[in-house]
Amino acid sequence: MDKAEKKQLKKIACNVRKGVIEGTFNAKSGHPGGSLSIADILTYLYFKEMNIDPADPHKADRDRLVLSKGHAAPALYAVLAERGYFPVEDLKTLRKSDSYLQGHPNMNYVPGVDMSTGSLGQGISAAVGMALASKRDGDKFRVYTVLGDGEIEEGQVWEAAMFASAKHLDGLTVIVDNNNLQIDGTVEEVNSPYPIPEKFAAFGFNTVEICGHCFDEIEKAIEEAKATKDKPTAIIMKTVKGKGVSFMENKVNWHGSAPNKEQYDEAMAELDAAIAALDAE
Repeated sequence: MDKAEKKQLKKIACNVRKGVIEGTFNAKSGHPGGSLSIADILTYLYFKEMNIDPADPHKADRDRLVLSKGHAAPALYAVLAERGYFPVEDLKTLRKSDSYLQGHPNMNYVPGVDMSTGSLGQGISAAVGMALASKRDGDKFRVYTVLGDGEIEEGQVWEAAMFASAKHLDGLTVIVDNNNLQIDGTVEEVNSPYPIPEKFAAFGFNTVEICGHCFDEIEKAIEEAKATKDKPTAIIMKTVKGKGVSFMENKVNWHGSAPNKEQYDEAMAELDAAIAALDAE
């Protein structure tokens, strides 16, 4: 991609991060840390890569995204709002009892959500089923699923991976958000999933390791996934939990805590400054 396109994606990602902060602040709950760490990959997929149409969220040949780490719904909602599926203003209703934007994605109520998720480990299985359907129907669409590195401690993830490889689902791309923190601490402390690329390779995947905040690397990995035949691809993204908000970065306590007003103002100011810096380039 050229410099102007990359700059635009960076600005959109900042706005997605602002949406995460807006939602969790108004909800007074939610999961900002792991939402901020996937803002860049979601921005790339929804604004550069995926065959989608906000005016026709259910079109049959659309590419699908399953947010297997469903607690990062604030990021998914923010990118969908930025893409035009629903008003950005609605992000302020996150987790309200009368809102369609609940704490985990619900495909029955939120335009653009392809699968209801939240129980960790199950989203990838749904994505595998979608990829199998696409392959049997003549590769009509591609399927992306985003998992947490803590989530891949779930056994169901590896059952799904084994099936995806056995059925040669090259239309499936598994993206692991490797920010190295889960609710109880580092992933090594809780139940180490390392080495992640070698595990997916052992299950028959093409594997790629990238910086999850670098759009050039994201683009290269997605292109490699599309070019790979007869096997699914796993993209292992090295990311920073809380990316873009300095006081949240690499802090495990921001896994499931909402910012207060002072923190909200500080976070929004940082993100606005990042956008201004991009505009000044």
